[in-house]
Amino acid sequence: MSQSVSPKPPMPHSNGIKSAPQQTDQEVLPSTETYCDTEVIHTDSEAETERLRERKLVRKIDLRLCTIAGVLCSLNLLDSGIISSASVTTIFEDLGLGVGNRYSVSILVYTVSSVTFQLPATIAVRILGPRITFSLITMAFGLITMCTAFITTWQQMVGLRILLGITQSAVFPGLSYLISTWYTRKEQQLRFAFLQSGEVTVVGLGGFLNFGLNHLNGTAGLAGWRWMFLVQGLIAIFVGFITYLWIVDFPENAHNSFRFLTAEEQRFATDRITEDRGDVKADPFSWKKCAVHFLDPKLYGFCVLFFCLNLVSTSLSYFLPIILQSGMGFSTDQAILLSAPPYFYAVIPVVISSFFGDKLQMRGAVIVFNCICTIVGFSMLGFSSQVSVRYVGTYLSTGAYVSNWAAMTAYQTSNIAGQWKRATFAASITACNGLGGIAGSFIVRQQEAPTYITAIWISIASHIVIIALVAVFSVYFWWANKQQRKGKKILEGTMDFKYTY
Repeated sequence: MSQSVSPKPPMPHSNGIKSAPQQTDQEVLPSTETYCDTEVIHTDSEAETERLRERKLVRKIDLRLCTIAGVLCSLNLLDSGIISSASVTTIFEDLGLGVGNRYSVSILVYTVSSVTFQLPATIAVRILGPRITFSLITMAFGLITMCTAFITTWQQMVGLRILLGITQSAVFPGLSYLISTWYTRKEQQLRFAFLQSGEVTVVGLGGFLNFGLNHLNGTAGLAGWRWMFLVQGLIAIFVGFITYLWIVDFPENAHNSFRFLTAEEQRFATDRITEDRGDVKADPFSWKKCAVHFLDPKLYGFCVLFFCLNLVSTSLSYFLPIILQSGMGFSTDQAILLSAPPYFYAVIPVVISSFFGDKLQMRGAVIVFNCICTIVGFSMLGFSSQVSVRYVGTYLSTGAYVSNWAAMTAYQTSNIAGQWKRATFAASITACNGLGGIAGSFIVRQQEAPTYITAIWISIASHIVIIALVAVFSVYFWWANKQQRKGKKILEGTMDFKYTY
């Protein structure tokens, strides 16, 4: 019979140095130190794999969602681009738009109809789904734009623009809502920047296209401005068909999208949003679930921010060629061409400011910086006598206000939770943004050329208001987060939710 051998006791230690372990006939287990080291390496490897997996998923969402969203969102500015380019051709004489405020009225009725239908149209995106909603409204936009090429009176122009406002009412709030459901709060501003970059790039290219189409003046008996509406309307109809195949549904319905995510990727996408803010799925719809959010004071603060911002957006996007022609002395062709480059430039500040806004999780400071740039740009445009300085001012103003679209949209989506709250906020804010457009359509007064001093002072004042309101928001968000850390307050009805400022 074999005898069991007992392990020898360890030798005494000297100078704190361990003696070598004694061999026995028993199995030697790895030391705790070795086990812990292995465990750390294993965990780090898993974390790196998870990061790569997440990065791959986000890039896949970027490719499918942000690309088409940028093109669709450009419909809002594409319309203003066509109208503004046409405003320096013969459209005023052909339709009688030069009498009184008829041109401003044609802009006004579009905005009013759009504002009126913002909330129901955004809810329709949630209920019908993005694929059906956005493809239909894009084709409708194209059809109405194409029909505008054949109108003969300014009254017909007004009627079509009312219909256009209705069809486009879901574009910006619906897309900003859809994007906010797919990304965590720390990722959103850069994605809104991608949306804005696609938008302004398409609008910039539209300026060059309008320049070329204007040279078809007289071809087939159509004026140059009619060719602008006809060709870009046909392009929009084609984009509507592509939209149905390309755009994606909400995260929980991603399987309805055409060749998008695998079942495992869809689960991972929804898990990310659940961990970030816990509002992947929407409750069954009722008007009460939307109406209750009108009691949140933040809604009205965000509405004021976007109202003030769109004063500048509308005045520049609709009137820039007129300012270049009447205020700076450029010809019709030069005014159309020179209105495009500021939009290309805007891609640079919007991407850079949004990258740092997401990386540093800093929203308010980015908005304030953009406001200062806008104020400086409008000061150059309004108070300088040199054409070159005034034109550079249009670059600075355009880049800054486009950057603030992304920053402000991320600001509000990062500080709310709940699907119907997102839909309500997106629609209400975009409606007030439209009201800013109504005001912006009247502040550029032709009789004040070449300085347009009323538009300059109102634009500067509106951005001072934005800076003041962001300061108030930041103080409140800081205080609320402090209360949340002390366990005295639950923010947005969600555990561990903190405001971003």
